[in-house]
Amino acid sequence: MSSSIPSVVRTRFAPSPTGYLHLGGARTALFSWAYARHHQGVFVLRIEDTDLERSTPEAVQAILDGMQWLGMQPDEGPFYQMQRMDRYREVIAQMLREGSAYLCYSTPEEVEAMREKARAAGLKPRYDGTWRPEAGKTLPPVPADRQPVVRFRSPLQGSTSWNDVVKGPISFDNAELDDLVIARTDGTPTYNFCVVVDDWDMKITHVLRGDDHINNTPRQINILRALGAEPPLYGHLPMILGPDGEKLSKRHGAVSVMEYDKQGYLPEAMVNYLARLGWSHGDDELFSREQLVEWFDTRSLSKSAAQWDPKKLNWVNAHYIKHSSDEDLAARVAPRVAELGGDPDATDLPAVMALLKDRAETLNQLADGAMLFCAPPVQIDPELAAQHLTPEAREILRDFAEHAGALPVWDTASLAALIQETLARHGVKMPKLGIPLRLATTGRKQTPAIDAVLALLGRDAVLQRLAALQG
Repeated sequence: MSSSIPSVVRTRFAPSPTGYLHLGGARTALFSWAYARHHQGVFVLRIEDTDLERSTPEAVQAILDGMQWLGMQPDEGPFYQMQRMDRYREVIAQMLREGSAYLCYSTPEEVEAMREKARAAGLKPRYDGTWRPEAGKTLPPVPADRQPVVRFRSPLQGSTSWNDVVKGPISFDNAELDDLVIARTDGTPTYNFCVVVDDWDMKITHVLRGDDHINNTPRQINILRALGAEPPLYGHLPMILGPDGEKLSKRHGAVSVMEYDKQGYLPEAMVNYLARLGWSHGDDELFSREQLVEWFDTRSLSKSAAQWDPKKLNWVNAHYIKHSSDEDLAARVAPRVAELGGDPDATDLPAVMALLKDRAETLNQLADGAMLFCAPPVQIDPELAAQHLTPEAREILRDFAEHAGALPVWDTASLAALIQETLARHGVKMPKLGIPLRLATTGRKQTPAIDAVLALLGRDAVLQRLAALQG
């Protein structure tokens, strides 16, 4: 992030529990986690739960579940801002004593009037500093019936600048920044203030976050400097756009990351795909978590918005499925089979995974395919039966069944040879046997290779189903 990396890198992810862990938040967490891991540093999880009206325990749990699913366990935390209120009040009292903050008795209506007056004059709407103490200035009388807010005494001159590790040098004119409220009339501290105290106390060295926070950064830097603290290095990540170039929304799939778990995506595939949304390592599209940690460098973070591509995610997920062991896939798919009403113990599930995984994009597709072996065959569609289970087809199936019953070994190779022999005996092409055989044994017109399917179904099941067809 900088030419000089601190001896101990400390990053943080600080979500607000007002909803699920969404894709943008998950990517921010991933980059912060990867940077800390790359430098053998510390990754801190902080829950910013001061919005009492919108924060919920369910949302907190959704964030924790999402982090765990993606394999981004924090080294410290989770810390909760609501448990740190005494510390915030302590710092506010210190700032009031030192003069870097002051009590402001202006009502919201009065402040809005100040802003309207500024707008009318063609100026930026802002608080006009009525209660800001200045040398030689006489403040208004303190209203007896009014609780004050606490405002930060922002510098009036110069500029606040930082070298953003993603976007490069950024500067704000201090004259554009009015005196920020850091505590409300009931004494509760505001977001920008809590963030500053937390980053200071937790010795955060690097802050990676969405670029919607850029306008907060000069305020936070000024408060840190007023406290005599060294600001962390900031990096602001461009947003993720939908496939149509618009801001990512629910219609694009901007749902909880745990929804992707339900849809059958592997966490390692999601980590791989999220990492490529705004970061790159040459032309590498597929890489392990270990390679991400080894390669992660903020110089390779993109300055432009990333674009969410569901087809690309499916391609990445299919790669991870194809290269997973059959046993691992079986363990992941078994609960999904059970949810579909199937019995995952009714077959050799790892062997089923070996048969299906080369063409599957999600675990749910694997579970759907496995139902062929984990549940009774579906009823044959009458129209398909009339079209394909003709008297000629039934005769070919009867012949196949007689020879199948006599097979000394029931395996894919033996069944493949028998299928070819049956075709030759009857002088027909594969569809004349393959489609009727699929319908009779599985109720489906399309399946994976029928010899492999029959081998997995087992001799007894296949012969019983063929016999039932003959009545």
